[in-house]
Amino acid sequence: MPHHMPLISTIVVGLVLAFVFGALAQRLRVSPLVGYLLAGVFVGPFTPGYVADQGLANQLAEIGVILLMFGVGLHFSLKDLLSVKAIAIPGAIVQIASATLLGMGLAWIMGWNVVAGLVFGLALSVASTVVLLRALQERRLVETERGHIAVGWLIVEDLAMVLTLVLLPAFANATASASADVESIVLSLGLTLGKVVAFMAIMLIVGRRVIPWILHYVAHTGSRELFRLSVLAIALGTAFAAAELFGVSFALGAFFAGMVLSESELSHQAASETLPLRDAFAVLFFVSVGMLFDPMILINSFWPVLATFLIIVFGKSVAAYAIVRLFRHPDSTALTIAASLAQIGEFSFILAGLGVDLQLLPEQGRDLILAGAILSILVNPFLFTLLDRWFSKRETIRAQAKAEAVAAEEKAIADEKAAAAAAREPLPVTSLTDHVVLVGHGRVGKFISRKLASSGTPFLVVETNKSQVADLQGDGSELLVGNAADPEIAAAANLKEARCLLVAIPDAFESGQIVEQARRQNADLPIIVRVHSAAQEEHVEKYGATRVVMAEQEIARAMVSAVPDAPRAPILSSVEEADDIVKHDHEERAPEERVPEKPSYTTP
Repeated sequence: MPHHMPLISTIVVGLVLAFVFGALAQRLRVSPLVGYLLAGVFVGPFTPGYVADQGLANQLAEIGVILLMFGVGLHFSLKDLLSVKAIAIPGAIVQIASATLLGMGLAWIMGWNVVAGLVFGLALSVASTVVLLRALQERRLVETERGHIAVGWLIVEDLAMVLTLVLLPAFANATASASADVESIVLSLGLTLGKVVAFMAIMLIVGRRVIPWILHYVAHTGSRELFRLSVLAIALGTAFAAAELFGVSFALGAFFAGMVLSESELSHQAASETLPLRDAFAVLFFVSVGMLFDPMILINSFWPVLATFLIIVFGKSVAAYAIVRLFRHPDSTALTIAASLAQIGEFSFILAGLGVDLQLLPEQGRDLILAGAILSILVNPFLFTLLDRWFSKRETIRAQAKAEAVAAEEKAIADEKAAAAAAREPLPVTSLTDHVVLVGHGRVGKFISRKLASSGTPFLVVETNKSQVADLQGDGSELLVGNAADPEIAAAANLKEARCLLVAIPDAFESGQIVEQARRQNADLPIIVRVHSAAQEEHVEKYGATRVVMAEQEIARAMVSAVPDAPRAPILSSVEEADDIVKHDHEERAPEERVPEKPSYTTP
């Protein structure tokens, strides 16, 4: 191995092994993060074989942290957070507090001091953005209410960790002196917060104007390479300037650079252009974290590892579930949030590394955090699988119960109809013969009945509208109340002895049913049906209509015939020509007469 080129060898070996182990993890349906961490373990000082340069790996990891935090800021959405603030903000705060207390309890059992327990608990309280988003995307839950709550919850956790990363160095410096008191600690934290506020003010006042302007200027040059370089320069340059000028962390500077840039309309393009480099350095970050892990801790500290794992997977989940249910959200939402947060990731690694560097957290704490992270990320997909099966089983039970309820309701309705049919007297058959049966007494039906009455033609009206029925009863007309498609109504109308059937209703689909029923009563009965289009004409003729009358066509023919000196023979010979002339009449027709121009029906 060319040890005289440690930078190249560290990058090449790290990326190659990360690819191999990541592909294997993906094959086993586990998060690739596990593969990246195992690649770091493989090249770390605690396993035999090649050992990568730890110092260079840490520097590469620092670039990975900067780009990771830049990506977090770039995707930070205040709108998403505010949409679920009622549950995400208090829920995340209570859950962080619960996990931190559990971690501090375990640290106390192991004999650590309060500060070490605090850092350890905070590292266990924050979930991995990468793992959570991947789980939600695989199940298409990101745009659901459950997804919005989970993402908003995660944003609050990220913000809390950013604040922790800012204050932890100041706290460590203030407490490093043996003579440190509360006043000096508060003063140091206040000074740090003042620097942070100054940096935030500059970024919000100046940065949010200058950074988008730079991007727009570069975008108008048309150079894709220059645009990509400008985004990286903004991310890395802001992080470096924040650390050098204001004494804040690289992570905070990169986060604010991404957050300011997210307000630009070019943010999506910036994210896509820098994604490959961000992914590559993020992989190196996880590899460098894996190099710090001593696998022997799984044997030498089995019970602490198990306790850490249980805090991450069950302690956090139970707290999250209880909080969501307390806010009266359904079980499905509470269980999804609980499963989403049952793991830890990149922020935990950053916080653990910082804690060890500041001598606030023992190295055993970092090893426990890494072991808990690897185990929780391994288990998380199985939790979601169990959750999916539980949801599926519950939906099946609900569907069966609903089907049984519908069947019971249909049976009850059928029994009620059967009982009513058995209880009522059969309709008497009309005494009329050689008569006209008119179905529908609306605008068209009234004209027909007047003509029939004036000519002395016997007729019977079939109608369902209550107001029309009342008018017909007042006139003393022969009347049947009901649907003409009902076999009992058709039989009572004495269609076997009728002269013809006139169907004057505007609904072509119901007309088809009436024609079909009439044909069963009398195969030779002349049936004339009102329609409004060629498609309706084809429909009723399929059921056995003798003749159709298309209102628009007849209007057009009458109007042409009324033209002075015009030939009496109709000029419009085709239905299509008439339809073209009166195609706008459909929109002006009365609502009860409107029907689709191309009805959907099944062939009888």
